[in-house]
Amino acid sequence: MAQQPIVVFADGAAKGNPGPGGWGAVIVTADGHVSELGGGVPHTTNNQMELTAVIEALRHMRRTAGPVALYTDSTYVIRGITQWIKGWRRRGWKTAEGTPVLNREYWEALSELVNGRGPAGRITWHYVRGHTGVPGNERVDSIADQFATSRRVDLYDGPLLQYPIAVMDLPDDTTLPERTSGPSSKSKAAYSYLSVVDGKPMRHATWPECERRVKGRSGARFKKAMSASDEAAILRAWGFSPQDL
Repeated sequence: MAQQPIVVFADGAAKGNPGPGGWGAVIVTADGHVSELGGGVPHTTNNQMELTAVIEALRHMRRTAGPVALYTDSTYVIRGITQWIKGWRRRGWKTAEGTPVLNREYWEALSELVNGRGPAGRITWHYVRGHTGVPGNERVDSIADQFATSRRVDLYDGPLLQYPIAVMDLPDDTTLPERTSGPSSKSKAAYSYLSVVDGKPMRHATWPECERRVKGRSGARFKKAMSASDEAAILRAWGFSPQDL
C-alpha cells in the first residue's frame, strides 16, 4: 500500500506588487496533525511570497519523512521548480533571453529543500485553480492576506479531527493549465486587459483601450489576463478582487 503523503497548501500575496506582503501554509501530516504557518514582509512581490510559502513549509518539514503532495495556485512556482530551473542553471542563472533570473536566491533555497527530501520524500506538485472554493487554498490565501495587511492571525496547531477547515477536500483536477505566455502563445486571444490608475482597477476588452488609460500615467499598472482565474489572480496580486472592477 502506498504511503499516505503529507498534504501541504501554500500561498503568498503582495499588496501593490511590490508592497507589503504575506505568506501562508497549511501542513497535514500522515498521522493527522495540522500546522498552520505564516509571516509578513514590509516590501516584497507576489512571486517572492508564493516562493516563500513553499520554502517555509518545506523547512518546517525537514525532519518529517514521507512523500509530499504540495498544492499551490502559482504556476510560476510549479513551472519554475519542475521545468525552468534546469535551463537557468545550464545558462548560469540566465533566462533564455540572456537576462538574470529573478528571485534566484529563492529558487536556490527551494531547490536545496526539494533535493534534500530524497526519493522517499518526493514532492508531487498540484496546481489549484485560485478562488474556486478549495478549503485549503482559501485558508492559506486568507493567512497570506492577513499578514500582508498586518492583521492579527491565529494559526492553528493541533489534530486534524479538531481543525475547523475541510482541508482534506482536495481538488480532483490539479493539472497545470496550458501555458498562455511566451512566444508560442502570441496568437491566443486574451480574456481581458487589466489596468490600475490612481488606485482604481479597470477591465478592458482590448489592448488599445487599456493602453489609452495607462499611457503617460505615473504609477499605472497593466496586464493581460488569459482566463477568469488568471484575471482573479492578477487582481489579487495587486490587492483587489473581481468585485472591485
